[in-house]
Amino acid sequence: MKQIAVIGGGTMGNGIAHVFAQSGYFVSLIDVKQNMLDKAMATIDKNMGRQVVKGLITEEQKLHALGLIKTFTLLADGVANADLVVEAATENIDIKLNIFRELDALVPEHCILASNTSSISITKIGSVTQRPDKVIGMHFMNPVPLMKLVEIIGGFKTSKEVVNQIVELSKKLGKEPALTQDYPGFIANRILMPMINEAICSLHEGVAGVEEIDRIIKLGMAHPMGPLQLADFIGLDVCLAILRVLQDGFGNPKYAPSALLVNMVTSGDLGLKSGRGFYDYSHGTKDMIIAPGFNKN
Repeated sequence: MKQIAVIGGGTMGNGIAHVFAQSGYFVSLIDVKQNMLDKAMATIDKNMGRQVVKGLITEEQKLHALGLIKTFTLLADGVANADLVVEAATENIDIKLNIFRELDALVPEHCILASNTSSISITKIGSVTQRPDKVIGMHFMNPVPLMKLVEIIGGFKTSKEVVNQIVELSKKLGKEPALTQDYPGFIANRILMPMINEAICSLHEGVAGVEEIDRIIKLGMAHPMGPLQLADFIGLDVCLAILRVLQDGFGNPKYAPSALLVNMVTSGDLGLKSGRGFYDYSHGTKDMIIAPGFNKN
């Protein structure tokens, strides 16, 4: 593989483009909005600059990697010569299915189609293409340049050859691949999201406050951040979407999202991306404060 196309200029998309370019691959970064692409390139430049400061890469390596990335607003232009496409669009099944239908008609016959979905069925995604054997899940963790794991999910018809190719490719990116079966939430979010949801339920029921819940999990379970802060970083809308995939997929009420989570998403409090979730990020400093309304049980 030489030519990689990444769909989506958001947090995950620009991170995926970053690691591919830094590993020497030609990257087409695609988004329908030019301002998203401009923001994505600025973010990649900034993050690579941090790596230079830390001595992880040289300035020359940074410039070379940036030079390997080209941006496109038209899907057909960006994927025309792709060996691999990694879709990192919104976690919405209808959006993803439409993208894969389009991709199937646009990419070369040999091209592998991967989704960075964190919960949606790879089998379902593959079923809307004429190449289900070449459709696979490639779930990177956020922040992509720092996190080593890539959760790799084969659909019902994904070939073993394609799985092996993506495993080896992940290793070339300096990642550690882990294989999972194609069931709702796979492994990472099947385990993580119920924990986050239970933390939100505990807050809603007044068992403990935001700071206490996060401190207990951080210090008691050696997690780098508490579940409420993590939910803010993931995006409360994304958490809600994944929980609904789990609830629909398993038909089990234990995955039903907290009413508090539903209300927060409905009100537009989505976490870091909106400036407010369980914490308030709008005060213009690196320090976060507990959002108003969550100070007391």
